[in-house]
Amino acid sequence: MKKIIFIALLFISMMEINAQAYEYKIVTSIESVVPMGMGRSRIISAEEDKNYKEYTTSRSEENTKQNKSKRGDSKVENFDETKILNFYSATGINFQNIASNDAMLSSKVNTMIDEGWDLAFVTSGVESDAGKGDGTGIFITRFIFKRLKS
Repeated sequence: MKKIIFIALLFISMMEINAQAYEYKIVTSIESVVPMGMGRSRIISAEEDKNYKEYTTSRSEENTKQNKSKRGDSKVENFDETKILNFYSATGINFQNIASNDAMLSSKVNTMIDEGWDLAFVTSGVESDAGKGDGTGIFITRFIFKRLKS
């Protein structure tokens, strides 16, 4: 009987742990692919929350519910912006810049982990040079962290 009670209590406590919700935080690195140091490379981290529902409009054939908020209202005013280096220098790809950015990103990730965040996902994308005369591009990486809500 004692074993059954112990197992039941263990099971209930495990359900309680799994029922806790997570909060998420996204950190974005944008690394410029513009040559000659003309681009702007940054690590960006919002320091305020926004409720997406305040900026969402629902549409259907039967009803059109217009949201009174303007797109500009959704801008975050408080964020951290860390300057990092561009991928290219005057002579082409700069491996020292890449290593320097890796050191900065490692520092940011380690700081987030020290603050109780777990790195949950990483996703990246590229908008690269479209040919002669374009000369623009970015490499963007999103680091998605999570931790238990307190």
